[in-house]
Amino acid sequence: MTAIGTLGRQTFASLSNRNYRRYFTGQAISLVGTWMQTVAQSWLVLQLTGSGAALGAVVATQTLPVLLLGPYGGVVADRVDKRRLMIMLQSMMGVLALVLGVLALTHTVKLWHVFVLAFLLGLNNCFENPARQAFVLEMVGPTDLRNAISLNSVLVNAARAVGPAVAGIIIAVSGVGVCFLLNAVSFIAVVTSLLTLDVTKLSPPPKTARAPGQIREGVAYVRRTPTLLVPLLMMALVGCLAYEFQVVLPIVARDAFGGKPEVYGFMTAAMGAGAVVGGLYIAAKGKTGMRALVNSAMMFTVALGFAAVAPVLWVELIALFAVGAVSVGFLSKGNSTLQLEASPTMRGRVMALWAVAFLGSTPIGGPIAGWVAEQFGGRAALVLAAVACAVAAILGGLVIRRLAARETATEADPILTAEPS
Repeated sequence: MTAIGTLGRQTFASLSNRNYRRYFTGQAISLVGTWMQTVAQSWLVLQLTGSGAALGAVVATQTLPVLLLGPYGGVVADRVDKRRLMIMLQSMMGVLALVLGVLALTHTVKLWHVFVLAFLLGLNNCFENPARQAFVLEMVGPTDLRNAISLNSVLVNAARAVGPAVAGIIIAVSGVGVCFLLNAVSFIAVVTSLLTLDVTKLSPPPKTARAPGQIREGVAYVRRTPTLLVPLLMMALVGCLAYEFQVVLPIVARDAFGGKPEVYGFMTAAMGAGAVVGGLYIAAKGKTGMRALVNSAMMFTVALGFAAVAPVLWVELIALFAVGAVSVGFLSKGNSTLQLEASPTMRGRVMALWAVAFLGSTPIGGPIAGWVAEQFGGRAALVLAAVACAVAAILGGLVIRRLAARETATEADPILTAEPS
């Protein structure tokens, strides 16, 4: 019993922080709505066009601002009060969801409306994402950072387990518009949580003063720090081709398993349920660092390959459960490794590059995954995702070996570390 209690305290350690607990609750409500909107938007595009390529293009449009402006979003996060910035941007996200909901319910929605609103949401995200990522450390401190990031991932994926399943039912009964409206309402919870935090208990780093060349400074800092550069490169490859589930899964559901919105919802929910289990394990027992990240990429490869060949729906749900479990490990280990390695004054810019690698790669990967799924089937797109993870694991492993060899050579020949005279 004592061991179970200790494990529970380890798993949920960061929730002992009152500010983080309040923030966590607000996010829990909002993220269910966000996943409902993700499913509803994908289904709406398929209803309007019937095209996987169009679905990929919408997803790419939503993430294009992150690719183009993500590094500047990190500079802004380093300069300003992150909490106030998040309050403003989360409110705007609610407004955008409201507009899409009204258009859908009044049957006036057109494809170009979806593209415009997706672009505006992406523009919002390129500033909100690095601020949100870096804000976690301000709430919980370095000791509980990995635990908090893992619990955030659990939260995102618990919402993925609930939101899509509910969305599938709502879409079947009432249409996609209700999902958008419920998402708009859900943002009230997260904005309220941010407004009511005890700001005296936060630990913000010194704000970065305005100066020219700060984006270049951040990029140069990452380039000369292998423990930051390599995880970012791995995430760019995996994010480009493996995390395109909102493009690929609707097509797998449509073509391989009956084509109903409920099927898509349950497939996404299965992946979310797996991510909850994986995230809780990472929160209690997870590790950070390059080797842990490479191991996660290898397991991600195997799980995606399993999902690509699953013959029937119940096997596919098991496979997607496994995909969710290992994918959250990859994200959590990469995120926490970067935050712990980054200098406090560079953290916003480093996490902005993480967002570029994860979300900003979608304008490239989304259309590719959509085209592959449309031409060769959703299973082929899952195979492509597995190959991307395998290549990332191989590259990461090679870098680990090179760094280890360099460290061994340095220890064997102290002259290599001597200062030049």
